[in-house]
Amino acid sequence: MSEWLVLVLAMAAACVVVLVVSLVRTRRAPDDEDPSETPDVIEYMTMMIGVVYAIVLGLAIAGVWEARSAAQDHVQAEAQALHEISERVRVYPPDVRDRIRGDVDAYVGYVVKSEWKTMADQGHVTAKGGQLFEVVRHGVSDYRPKSDFEAQAYQPVVDQVTAADAARNARADSTDATMPGVVWFGLITGAVVTIGMVFALQIRRTKRELILAGLFSALIAFLLFLIWDFDAPYSRGITASAEPFTALFPHLPR
Repeated sequence: MSEWLVLVLAMAAACVVVLVVSLVRTRRAPDDEDPSETPDVIEYMTMMIGVVYAIVLGLAIAGVWEARSAAQDHVQAEAQALHEISERVRVYPPDVRDRIRGDVDAYVGYVVKSEWKTMADQGHVTAKGGQLFEVVRHGVSDYRPKSDFEAQAYQPVVDQVTAADAARNARADSTDATMPGVVWFGLITGAVVTIGMVFALQIRRTKRELILAGLFSALIAFLLFLIWDFDAPYSRGITASAEPFTALFPHLPR
């Protein structure tokens, strides 16, 4: 099912629930009920609950967006480090240079074509990807420079391998959802309480009030969906992409 369809259904369901509850409550309300006599303390509590919940929603959205941006930064850092390895080994003998570049290309091609799908579907990197990276590491570290010029280039290349390894580990750590279950419990409970306080205000069955209550509920449903959509940086909605790899290694088949 499309994520946008899920969003539309969630927003529509929120509106329907509010309208149904409002109509049922209005029909069962006593004839002498006066909605204008809502105690001031309830109005104050409703306002405070709404403000607190809005702050919590804002922090949650900022958190998942930051996690998504960090995930994209990890991909960029890894791709850039691998690109630097391919470029810096140009001072090595042709057979060593071509072998290392071939190992880098094999790793990048596997990440883009196979490991990325595993990350999106299963939420983790693959053992084969780690093995291919180790081939790159060993190819770089096992070489013994044969001249001062090669020796000067050797340590920067090793440093780039370390940077790529750190970025790969960071990418692996960011594949899981960033929001703990207890936070989701708080967000959903807060949504129920916030919308429930609308009914505590004794909204009447006027067209204007029902529309506003429905839109308010739909807005909360949209914000919760937005948090859920950003919660998995590599598998939902606006995800971190493998574009840095394809941009820096355009010669590889996609």
